[in-house]
Amino acid sequence: MKGHARTTGAISVVNALPTGIGCAVGIALPVEASVEIDPGRPGLPTLAVDGAERSPLIEESVSVGLSTFVSRPDARASVSVRSSIPIARGLKSSSAVGTAIILALARAAGQDPGPLDVGRLAAEAGRKAGVSATGALDDALASLGSGFVVTDNARGAVLHRAAVDPDWGVLLYIPSAPHPPSPSLRDAFARETPAGTAAASAAVRGEWALAMRLNTELVERVMGYSYASLRGRLRDEGAVASGVSGLGPTLAAIGPIARLPAIERALPADDAQRMVIPFVRGPTEEAPTP
Repeated sequence: MKGHARTTGAISVVNALPTGIGCAVGIALPVEASVEIDPGRPGLPTLAVDGAERSPLIEESVSVGLSTFVSRPDARASVSVRSSIPIARGLKSSSAVGTAIILALARAAGQDPGPLDVGRLAAEAGRKAGVSATGALDDALASLGSGFVVTDNARGAVLHRAAVDPDWGVLLYIPSAPHPPSPSLRDAFARETPAGTAAASAAVRGEWALAMRLNTELVERVMGYSYASLRGRLRDEGAVASGVSGLGPTLAAIGPIARLPAIERALPADDAQRMVIPFVRGPTEEAPTP
């Protein structure tokens, strides 16, 4: 019983921590997971992992997937994970790993769940593993398909979806310092509920640039980032929108593909990683590899 799945990273438009409403959009940074299920042969470990350090997220993703798709309580899973997403930089690596494992496991069990079902299971695994305070359903769904997705993470509901302009791409500026786990920041973001509500409302209306700006001003206050002047330079070079992705430190700039080289030249001359990445245009398993 074998299954394979490919999902992708994403960038934030709105962080869900202040209100429970989040918005994300998938980018072509792939994660691949392969799963082999043994229905319960004695002596095998409950979970074997290849290609990634065994972690609470991987364990919870497998546990949630087995309990949902495999009826035998003594089933065992062997998992292989390959990811191109920088970890703990705000690019949704946890959501992408969770959705890839759960979808691969479902396929190994001969089932074909829809994206919302997979996203909800990945959100459950993320909460149980302690890597997400809200479950990040928006990030999970962005990892499974194309376009902007706005979700109410408390209710597990999709509020709005929209396609990305086909002329747009994204520039990533990725400093090296990782962000802390989101549960540790729940209280700090809760104090920003009014600003978070304004950003979430703009996203529900489809005003992506406004939502991204309002969210980024909020995240910069909480996290202590000083990106305001840099965001101004990126705008002057043609960025449609720019902002902190997730908890950062990644700054993402959305702009016309033809303008991205000029936008990139506005970045500071330092050792932060830079990537020009396409948006996901169709199913994530068809997304190009950068």
